[in-house]
Amino acid sequence: MESTPPSTMSETGKLHIVMFPWLAFGHMLPFLEVSRLIAQKGHKISFVSTPRNIDRLPKLPPNVAPLINFVKLPLPHVENLPENAESTSDLPYHMVKYLKRAYDLLQQPLTSFLEAASPDWVIYDMIPYWVGAIAAKLHISSALFCIFIASSMTYFGPASFLLEPPNDYPKKPEDFTVPPKWVPFKSTVAFRLFEIMRLFDEVEGDGEGGVPGVHRVGKGIEDCDVMILRSSYEFEPEWLRILGDIHRPKPVIPVGQLPAISYHDDDEDPAWREMKKWLDEQSKGSVVYVAYGSEAKPSQAELTEIALGLELSELPFFWVLRKRRGMADTEVIELPEGFEERTRGRGWVCTGWAPQFKILSHDSVGGFLTHSGWSSVVEGIQFGRALILLTFLAEQGLNARVLEEKRMGYSIPRDERDGSFMSDSVAESLRLVMVEEGGKIFRDKAKEMRGLFGDRNTQDKYVDNLLAHFQSHEKRGTQGGNLSDPNVDVSE
Repeated sequence: MESTPPSTMSETGKLHIVMFPWLAFGHMLPFLEVSRLIAQKGHKISFVSTPRNIDRLPKLPPNVAPLINFVKLPLPHVENLPENAESTSDLPYHMVKYLKRAYDLLQQPLTSFLEAASPDWVIYDMIPYWVGAIAAKLHISSALFCIFIASSMTYFGPASFLLEPPNDYPKKPEDFTVPPKWVPFKSTVAFRLFEIMRLFDEVEGDGEGGVPGVHRVGKGIEDCDVMILRSSYEFEPEWLRILGDIHRPKPVIPVGQLPAISYHDDDEDPAWREMKKWLDEQSKGSVVYVAYGSEAKPSQAELTEIALGLELSELPFFWVLRKRRGMADTEVIELPEGFEERTRGRGWVCTGWAPQFKILSHDSVGGFLTHSGWSSVVEGIQFGRALILLTFLAEQGLNARVLEEKRMGYSIPRDERDGSFMSDSVAESLRLVMVEEGGKIFRDKAKEMRGLFGDRNTQDKYVDNLLAHFQSHEKRGTQGGNLSDPNVDVSE
């Protein structure tokens, strides 16, 4: 464990909050951004994770660095987990279950830290379902932070349904392809068959006695004092209203969209200078940026069709391509033979580090081919980039339905059962959204929503709203109103 924990600051009117995210950068980075926003208000943060993950996090801005204390808990060893694998990005997808088992063994070290630190609040992720119960025993208030949006969380229903599904709760993959009965308005927010088929092992459990994902989420919600999530009333008021009703009387508080900031000063980095030079040479709004986040990795067949589709589209592109997930990944994917030669000058394929924030903010970028992970969606929309959607795993399918409904994104056509797609569909989708008249609605919508997703003042008010709740509720007890009520307005 690194450094001594800061003492509680309740007597000064300032809080000491412990953050405990799941070991995936798609989770750690939103937790870090919430930490930064809270620290800007003068509150102390203890950010708890494993050593290698903390060492890989971006460097904090100087104005908040003194208030955020990084606490390193060594990850216990479990059988079949490769050495130095401390995040999901270090592992192929089928080995993430071993990471969860190692992570679950952090219960005792985290308990010891919480006992010593005596924080006012602990904010935890959906995977460590056991934190809420530990916090309750130690008389520490707890908040479950869902990095998903309200529509995705609403889809899965009350915590009681996740822990003990009623007879009519969805069971077969096909059952998950229609909106749930507790959604009272017409909606398309549900999984497509191939999306839930890819996710079904996680819904059912991770095999060999693992804890099912639905149990983790259900128990995490049941044991927390308040549920917070990455959402806003301006974007999905109807979903926040239902989610509040589902979990009443437990408060449900949106923390805003968390627009990205640039943590790095990349201007002097030689790699970025080369990328920027190429981007500077492209026409304004002409480039499609292609990236799937830190979790998703296409199959070889999918990679081939994406590559051939980019080639067929004749559009300039910047592609951040991850060929493997960690050293334990034996399935290395490769570009079609001759692809880079045939697209040289028109396309840039980056297989290493790439500053996504800098690239998306460049004037030459007009569209974003994305997996629909919400951090990427927010980053794309805050710069007004039109979205072309290609989902891979987790809640991405639900995100895609919301974006489709709101005309904020267009999904590449795919086979309903296996999710396969063809290069001509990729090319046609890219050209539709990027240049054709029929796709103007997506380009216009991205620009229209830019203000909503990138407004720092609105974001600041969501953080103030959350902290007001934290400060007005004594440890483990005071009942408050349900802040999912749409009449609670933080947008003015």
